[in-house]
Amino acid sequence: MLTLFLIGIGCGDPEQLTRAATRAINVADLVLIPRKGSAKSDLADLRRTICTDVLTNKTTRIAEFDLPVRDAAESDYRKGVDDWHDAVAAVWSQTIASHLGDEGKVALLIWGDPSLYDSSLRIARRLNPLPDIEVVPGITSIQALCAAHALPLNDIGEPFLVTTGRRLREGGWPQGVDTVVVMLDGGTAFQSLDPAGLHIWWGAYLGMPDQIIISGALAEAGPRIVALRQEARERHGWIMDSYILKRRP
Repeated sequence: MLTLFLIGIGCGDPEQLTRAATRAINVADLVLIPRKGSAKSDLADLRRTICTDVLTNKTTRIAEFDLPVRDAAESDYRKGVDDWHDAVAAVWSQTIASHLGDEGKVALLIWGDPSLYDSSLRIARRLNPLPDIEVVPGITSIQALCAAHALPLNDIGEPFLVTTGRRLREGGWPQGVDTVVVMLDGGTAFQSLDPAGLHIWWGAYLGMPDQIIISGALAEAGPRIVALRQEARERHGWIMDSYILKRRP
């Protein structure tokens, strides 16, 4: 039987690793490390550092593989994502088969958390053979963002909504909430909103040595975020950021 551990490792700080995550890494026969191109080598380095720090099982092997790139030219967003998931699942299956066969324990270290805007669970259910899947939760980027700003996410007794930059840009401010968490924003979707009465808490490279945070009224902080985001992206070759917007009277 093949068992796949999807292990949340936090957002970049190895000290965010839980004891359960450390235990799962050490019972694995094989640890998979995805490579996302030279521009995102920081993420592979992070996983290597974690393995170096916590892996005490001398029989555990580490296998690196190159992740397929999603076809951004595909006009049907859902189909593009679906095809990409198939391609990633095929690479996972091939890597596991070549290093382990169809029996044993495999660990995949998930940056952030496997349950929140992450495709790992959907991809894992496409593997052949289908493994027994165990999820080890980690600190999410939302938790890291709130902690960086010392910010309680929800107002007293009030709901909040988690959405994507694409949905915010296309649909505008969601109805029925005054707090919105925005993730997977490939640009700066907050620029599509009327900034009057809006405050933003933004962060990039959360938990990593190059962490950047900015907060304030959107009308004032928004332009600073746009400029700093572009500068950071050019310097690192990639950026992963998220932000919280709150509407005030």
